[in-house]
Amino acid sequence: MRPEVLSVRFDGLTLDQAAERALALMKRRRDAYVCTPNPEIVWRCRKDDALRSAIAGADMTLADGVGVVWASRVLGCPVPERVSGYDFLMALLGRFRGRVFLLGGKPGVGEEAAAALERMFPEVTVCGCLDGYFTDSGPVVETVKASGADLVLVCLGSPKQELWMEENRGKLGVGLMIGLGGCLDVLSGRKRRAPEGWIRLRLEWLYRLIREPSRLGRQMCLPLFVLAVLGERIKDKKVAGQKKRG
Repeated sequence: MRPEVLSVRFDGLTLDQAAERALALMKRRRDAYVCTPNPEIVWRCRKDDALRSAIAGADMTLADGVGVVWASRVLGCPVPERVSGYDFLMALLGRFRGRVFLLGGKPGVGEEAAAALERMFPEVTVCGCLDGYFTDSGPVVETVKASGADLVLVCLGSPKQELWMEENRGKLGVGLMIGLGGCLDVLSGRKRRAPEGWIRLRLEWLYRLIREPSRLGRQMCLPLFVLAVLGERIKDKKVAGQKKRG
């Protein structure tokens, strides 16, 4: 049974297992897609039916965030570890030889990220870049399809990236799409990832908040997420107690 947190189901995979499954999905060339929800996205799913449906339709859903890992343990359906989108991408590209298309970010970010990726992974060829400032998906789909990409990094932010992947599945002829939020900003060097010490202490969220105070509004949902998880746990215990007495 797949771990579930507030009606969002996850794949209980380690980082290495997720990378290996991604390679297997890619070989089928069926426009498979991967979602990487954090607690903010899980919370949004409670009120956004379209987002919840898009994540439910993913071929793989990974727990990106210590809050999701904590919640899975509280609810008695633990995932083995946090698999962040960035770490997942690094693990996958370390095993991958092929063509990658970069979709998202501000103008120029994709090209900078492409140069960094090709330096880091000589076996990878970036076959195209498009920024995230588009309103008509038609030309974007045609450009990605014509690129011959094996892998598409969809960095449009949530919920746009999840909805885009669900909507365009079956139209691209690629192996795999991954929704990766602001990953291109990090790869391009325009934003810094938290230092290893902060990540080890599970405080990456705090580092990002200090660096980007504008994130505070988004993170106000986190206490509500915690309360909802605890409420779900209490409800599960009551149901279990009633079954036992019955």
